[in-house]
Amino acid sequence: MKYGLNTGDSAWVLVSFAMVLLMTPGLALFYGGMARAKNLVSVLYMSFVSIAVVTVIWFVYGFGLAFGDDVGGLGLIGWGEWEFFKTTPSVLRGVIPMYVFSLFQLVFAIITLALVSGSVANRVRLGPWMVFGAVWVTLVYLPVAHWVFSKDGWLNRWGVLDFAGGLVVELNSGIAGLALALVLGPSLSFRREGPPEPKNIPLVMAGMGLLWFGWFGFNGGSALTDGALAANAVVNTMMCGCVAMLVWMLFERVRFGRFSRLGGTTGALAGLVAITPACGYVNLFGATIIGIVVAVVCTYAVEVKTTVGYDDTLDVVGIHGAGGIVGVVLLGFFATGKYAKPIAGLFYGGSVSLLGKQVVAVLAVACYTFVLTYLIGKVVEVLFTFRPSPHEETAGLDTELRIG
Repeated sequence: MKYGLNTGDSAWVLVSFAMVLLMTPGLALFYGGMARAKNLVSVLYMSFVSIAVVTVIWFVYGFGLAFGDDVGGLGLIGWGEWEFFKTTPSVLRGVIPMYVFSLFQLVFAIITLALVSGSVANRVRLGPWMVFGAVWVTLVYLPVAHWVFSKDGWLNRWGVLDFAGGLVVELNSGIAGLALALVLGPSLSFRREGPPEPKNIPLVMAGMGLLWFGWFGFNGGSALTDGALAANAVVNTMMCGCVAMLVWMLFERVRFGRFSRLGGTTGALAGLVAITPACGYVNLFGATIIGIVVAVVCTYAVEVKTTVGYDDTLDVVGIHGAGGIVGVVLLGFFATGKYAKPIAGLFYGGSVSLLGKQVVAVLAVACYTFVLTYLIGKVVEVLFTFRPSPHEETAGLDTELRIG
């Protein structure tokens, strides 16, 4: 076992933190380009305020609940290690400073909350959104992060694989977005016109570029080392995103006889989502298969909202929810057992038990997140009037940035 500070690993994780932090402004631009012009500033604000809300919670008590010593040995929640006002930067967690590790994990929590906002863009007030975000991070994100990321979490101890957040970030945000969309109901424009067409494709692509850049820190930084494991995660991330983009475009061409304005960009995003839980455990062959499967699955998943009638405004459920499920489940087939953990999937001679554990983890996180998010959303709606009035919604939230 290595002891003492490793400056190379520390530098890589610190750079990865900065890269992942940049993903939230990138997401804001991505969402802003897809939203209706009259709500652009409001949509941008929802992502940016997530940075402030989550950061304060994280350093006051959030890191302790997610990564502190397990309470009661049940693997459900942590306690302790949150007193950063008393801790010095020289304290280590493994071979990197505790501060660096905590900063890296912080930006995962930030972007997860920001992702949820995409499901309800165009129809929430900013003030109640901040209240919802504080409660949701505390009651939903932090427990799920402990289950999966903490060495004492019950899913981690059970042998569930999730390298960089397929359960904690992607599935969690997708299911939370679904629950919140059901709480608030469809927007007025969705009832009249259906899902909005993207209004500013260059803005969407600029946001996607920042997201893709940050994703290398997101997945590569999760190795917590600057060595071969990080390289494997980054290579798989690049491959899966590109494969999914091309398959999505080809699939559109076959189905509709043309490329859509947003299809290739959405396909790349789906690929990056799906490879997130798998990037450290699979090889390039596995990354390629995951990219193909997720492109096909998410092509149909984003259309479900129109059939069923829920207003997932910016396709958080169809991309992050469905894509996260694909990546987590396919690990049961394509984990090689040669990289981050010696646990192989069916395709590499492993047992069916890994696949079963991956499916159970998806169901457990989805059920917990949906129920808690739905209840939190209902309470915030009653106490703070989460949704603007029909007049305000029609005029656009940017005419007067609604704080309360």
